[in-house]
Amino acid sequence: MTVTQTPATRTPPRGQVQIFPAEGAELTGRLHHPGGTPRAAVVLHGATGVPQSFYKPFAEWLCRSRGMAVLTYDYRGVGASAKGSARRSRATMADWGLRDQPAAQAALERLVPGVPVWAIGHSVGGYMMPFHAEARRLARIITVASGPVHLRDHPWPYRALATLFWYGPGAAAVALAGYLPGRIFGLGPNLPSGVYWQWRRWCTRRGFYRRDIGRRLPVPDWKAITAPLRIVALEDDVMVPPAAVHRLASLYPAAAIEERLLRPVEFGLSQIGHIGAFAPRARALWPALVD
Repeated sequence: MTVTQTPATRTPPRGQVQIFPAEGAELTGRLHHPGGTPRAAVVLHGATGVPQSFYKPFAEWLCRSRGMAVLTYDYRGVGASAKGSARRSRATMADWGLRDQPAAQAALERLVPGVPVWAIGHSVGGYMMPFHAEARRLARIITVASGPVHLRDHPWPYRALATLFWYGPGAAAVALAGYLPGRIFGLGPNLPSGVYWQWRRWCTRRGFYRRDIGRRLPVPDWKAITAPLRIVALEDDVMVPPAAVHRLASLYPAAAIEERLLRPVEFGLSQIGHIGAFAPRARALWPALVD
């Protein structure tokens, strides 16, 4: 795979489709390249149920205004990386974190060699990196709305909705359909059942995924990641509240950590929420994520 180099004075090309292997799957992404030699190459690990197309405006902004190459992609079983229906997919959240995220970083390093590599992780994109051997090569990590959240962390009335999602209609829908009908629950794409059940187990048990380590998950080298890490929490995020985001620091004990809390009012916004930091309407806060 090659990257077409264009003069830095020209308009950056539209995202170039990239297909790359991940263990047991083939993933589809888009590479946004500024032309010439980029300042850095960024792999953007998205949130659960959020298609890579949602991150396109942010990726284009990084490309044009910060001179960075950016790779967005969809996890196996969803979006452009789905092969057939979600009912047929055997993907789990561990597959996304242990196989797809490292594969995306490796693909970016092949596509854009010789420059510092950053990772931006949104929600699930931020809490699985301690398991990546590849993460040792990162020059910088930024996580947004990511943390080991528990059901009791959610404020009311959202906690009631989350309880129904895990123990009521959400679980019933997955059991009956064989997948999670994403749009019915406001999550966008349909999700494989293995993703839902593992996600539920982590979010409803104290310790999040730590009880799966050594069983369903490998034992990570907790001190391997030493890159500068910015942990961004969003004041009005009810899905992963700031208190849960704060716990993320414990998963990166050797990193140089900076924690940042963003408030909607500081950027002239009425709300940000769990997903909204990457929406075009929140463009005013994008420099606070990366600068």
